[in-house]
Amino acid sequence: MSKKAISMLIPVLVMLVVWFIPAPEGLSTNAWHFMAIFLGVVVGLVLEPVPAALVGLLGVCLVALMGIIDPKPAEGVKWALSGFSNSIIWLIFAAFMFAAGYQKTGLGKRISLIMVKFMGKSSLGLGYAVAFADLLLAPFMPSNTARSGGTIFPIAINIPQIFNSTPENEPRKLGAYISWVAMAATCVTSSMFLTALAPNLLAVDLIAKSAKVTIEWGAWAKIMIPLMLPLFLLTPLLAYIVYPPTQKQSPEAPIWAANELKKMGSVTFKEIMMLFFAVLALVLWIFGKELGVDATMAAISIVSLMVLCNVITWEDIIGNKGAWNVLVWFATLVALAGGLAKVGILKWIGTLAESSLSGLAPLSLMIAMLVVFFLLHYFFASVTAHVSALVPVFALIAVKFIAPEQLPAFMILLAGSLGIMGIITPYGTGPSPIWYGAGYISQARWWALGALFAAIYLGVLLLGVFIFV
Repeated sequence: MSKKAISMLIPVLVMLVVWFIPAPEGLSTNAWHFMAIFLGVVVGLVLEPVPAALVGLLGVCLVALMGIIDPKPAEGVKWALSGFSNSIIWLIFAAFMFAAGYQKTGLGKRISLIMVKFMGKSSLGLGYAVAFADLLLAPFMPSNTARSGGTIFPIAINIPQIFNSTPENEPRKLGAYISWVAMAATCVTSSMFLTALAPNLLAVDLIAKSAKVTIEWGAWAKIMIPLMLPLFLLTPLLAYIVYPPTQKQSPEAPIWAANELKKMGSVTFKEIMMLFFAVLALVLWIFGKELGVDATMAAISIVSLMVLCNVITWEDIIGNKGAWNVLVWFATLVALAGGLAKVGILKWIGTLAESSLSGLAPLSLMIAMLVVFFLLHYFFASVTAHVSALVPVFALIAVKFIAPEQLPAFMILLAGSLGIMGIITPYGTGPSPIWYGAGYISQARWWALGALFAAIYLGVLLLGVFIFV
């Protein structure tokens, strides 16, 4: 039997095994059957024998067809399609269009090359150049795969080759350092901004449903930027100390970047327009609540203006497979996560948690929850799978045991961990396989560096409990 066939069979077997186990006390048979399908979907998202969006779609269809949520077909369809009317899902989709604009206009590439030109005279400077390029793109690109893997990787991976540093020839000369800094930096920026990682937005929506806590862009920024910015500034230097390049100076890199900028020519009108729209979106995301402007409507309206101004075309929108894939994927996961509450599973888990955690002091509980939530990512190859499986459960536990005035800050820290936890493994987040696949860092070294940086990143996150909660 092929590897793909086995990976397709495992989620089905998990679902069937759980399905035929008698429902635990306090949970209806219907709810337990929903749990069986949900666990099958989560295992399917981890193994991904077929595209993740299809896994979610199959789960939603199965629940609706079997009448598990509601025996009335009309109500089942209403639930199954509920995720597609979710505003956060469309905000994610709109943000993908911003990413397309950065790539199509060349603005993302220009920003990266400018960073290298002015900061790349030393290896440490190159590390900061790569990191700052990611930082400047992060608020507008919710796919760290598109940001780090699609925009920065094609530029940064050329730099070591200038110095004849390849995976086969002196990888530690420069290539390994650049690869690790790029990966570590994008994990930090993914946590810094709400719109820097698509699963952040999904987590916020699930938290709103499960814990009744609404998290705005500005509220996230007030907590995560003060925590992540010092960590971001430290990351290239820390990598330079822990995993130093043998090439210390890089005078050729700025010359190469300057030549690449010459090939691009002068800044185009479309790049200026893209920058204007990106700044406008950021302003509306930060101050939209005070201005009475919904974040999703602001994003969709600006995307429409981008099309009217020919920054991107309508064909770019309808042809963006990644954006439509994420829309279907996340919409089905939102529906499934909502189903957990609808059939009573979350209430049942909350009751169990209350009896087992009632003895812990609030501070100890918050620290324990953040550590467990973070370390469980070792078992997930997808941040989205991590979110859909664990956020509703952890949110419900938090509601039970954390004071209402402390809950919003804690939930931001919980969701804010999603970016930095990607550093753990070579498969922990979207760009990981891209940078690991470049071949400059061995698997053993990646796991070791991942463990070290994860410990530091988690330590900074836990510091947030004492400062903000």
